[in-house]
Amino acid sequence: MYIQINSPNDTRLHWVTAHAALRMQQRGITAHLLELVLRYGRTLHERGLSFRVIGHKEVERHARNGLDLQRAAGIHVLVESDGAVVTTYRNHDFRKIRPGKRRHAVRH
Repeated sequence: MYIQINSPNDTRLHWVTAHAALRMQQRGITAHLLELVLRYGRTLHERGLSFRVIGHKEVERHARNGLDLQRAAGIHVLVESDGAVVTTYRNHDFRKIRPGKRRHAVRH
């Protein structure tokens, strides 16, 4: 399956691997939701991969412009450098992606 994204941030043709297609089916992530994440999601680069995610910030920002991304909130899409979608899953906790990026309280 190919998905073409026409976005200023990402104009590549994305190839969905067989593994990603299977995970999408198992996890109830449609091609439309995948397209929303690839088009409007935030990109995080960590551990040699690109993660495209939609969190509450993206939902709120795009809601002001009349776009409802609530159904895509929490979906993570792992993308290789060539644009191949490796896998998809749902998780509202971004700390799993960036385990070393936690905020620490100031101790006195």
